[in-house]
Amino acid sequence: MRQIPRRAASLFSRNESLSHLCRGAKVRPRPGRNKKSLLQFRSSVSETKQARRYFISGMVQGVGYRYYTLVAAEKLRVSGFVKNLSDGRVEVFAVGTPQQHRELRTMLERGPRFSSVSEVREEPAISDAQDRAGFFIDHSD
Repeated sequence: MRQIPRRAASLFSRNESLSHLCRGAKVRPRPGRNKKSLLQFRSSVSETKQARRYFISGMVQGVGYRYYTLVAAEKLRVSGFVKNLSDGRVEVFAVGTPQQHRELRTMLERGPRFSSVSEVREEPAISDAQDRAGFFIDHSD
């Protein structure tokens, strides 16, 4: 017979083995557990992540727009980057679920306090397996 740790030994008599008790055991949901919340959890876990690229026009450079986007993306747990473009726009590359993209777009349209967003153009993007986790500001301009 296999040795059972002392803490567990008090739960079983000497004639019972742990494998004997576990064989054929059925796992049942706990009474009172909310099935709806379990279904919502499963659907959120199974949602596939998509990559999207956003181009924001208006007065969006020099007003803290990239930092605003960084905070918004971290709050939504979206990965990707934000950077200024030479033509005065801001580009955002984001990887997340469709729900995260809807919320991010709403925040991008709002912008920080002193910005003035005239347009947010959205297009699908290809996500590389090399994409970094998290969200960052790309200063490569």
